[in-house]
Amino acid sequence: MNHAKFFAAVRISLFDSHLSTNQVNGMEAILIEWQAKPFDQRWLAYMLATAYHETDKTMCAISENLNYSAAGLLSTFGKYFTAAQAAAYARQPQRIANRAYANRMGNGSEASGDGWRYRGRGLVQITGHDNYLKYGIADHPDLALDPTKAVEILFDGMINGRFTGRKLADYFSGTATDWVGARKIINGTDRAADIAGYAKKFLAALEAAR
Repeated sequence: MNHAKFFAAVRISLFDSHLSTNQVNGMEAILIEWQAKPFDQRWLAYMLATAYHETDKTMCAISENLNYSAAGLLSTFGKYFTAAQAAAYARQPQRIANRAYANRMGNGSEASGDGWRYRGRGLVQITGHDNYLKYGIADHPDLALDPTKAVEILFDGMINGRFTGRKLADYFSGTATDWVGARKIINGTDRAADIAGYAKKFLAALEAAR
């Protein structure tokens, strides 16, 4: 693969004609991991698109931003907050995480602090005690921010279906290409059409770099 051609293409199509050193390094780590054991370029394109979305285009492992307004809380976590509770918790990330993620994904109660401890981190924003346990980092959750570990989690989770039970081979095969449905590998249908669009642009860049 000609990396210079790849970066030239995505710089225009996905990064508003500017790439930072961190963005280049983040994508380079994913490309190098893929080149060690190449597989379907559609898989790689969808992985890059997932990281692009989940990291807010930084392409580096990040920690979830939970600094929601009351309106944002109701929009994102309306199942877990009434209007009055949203007003009381607004702009308090730790309290928000502890409530929104309590008693699920292997987390304890709101008072346990597990919601904050196991908030989203990495290139795919793994969340909840059970997901951290899968990767042997439940005792040290900030390791999900380590660049090497973050790439490992991205590849393993999406290829082997360790996040939701769905995997890349379910959506991209010799007989199927389902850019929109592939979002179920990570998070149901949230922003599925947007991520599908990003993935197609990443695939075009990969093809241009052959």
